Amino acid sequence: MRDIGRWLLAGFLAVAGIGHFAAADTFRAQVPPWMPYPEAVIAVSGVIELGFAAALVLARERRALVGWLLAGFFIVIFPGNISQFVTGTDAFGLDSDFARGVRLLFQPVLVVWALWCTSAWRQWRRPTSTRSGVVTPEHLTRAIPD
Repeated sequence: MRDIGRWLLAGFLAVAGIGHFAAADTFRAQVPPWMPYPEAVIAVSGVIELGFAAALVLARERRALVGWLLAGFFIVIFPGNISQFVTGTDAFGLDSDFARGVRLLFQPVLVVWALWCTSAWRQWRRPTSTRSGVVTPEHLTRAIPD
């Protein structure tokens, strides 16, 4: 089940990443007005999403690390979703405050999805005799068979 979720998330990220280049004007709705160089922000975030899509599929030995980094990325881009809501900018079919508000509720789902499908949270929570209670690179990079 985690593999299916991981592949679906990778597909979602690949489509979104390509969309940053194919429909950059649409993605401008999520760049806050105070952010400098919106075109660069759109391009860089598109490249990052494409990188995460590839990493979800290819980085087996570092899957948990990918999950934590992706969860962090989803948190970092959340202000863009908030900006779209606050400014009332229509994009992605979000043409009402209600629709934009509901979209905000899905960002935590993406964070949890990234941690679940990569087993990042489960791996971090797994008790071991060597575990110190602190997240270390060794804890993040241990592979857990699916």
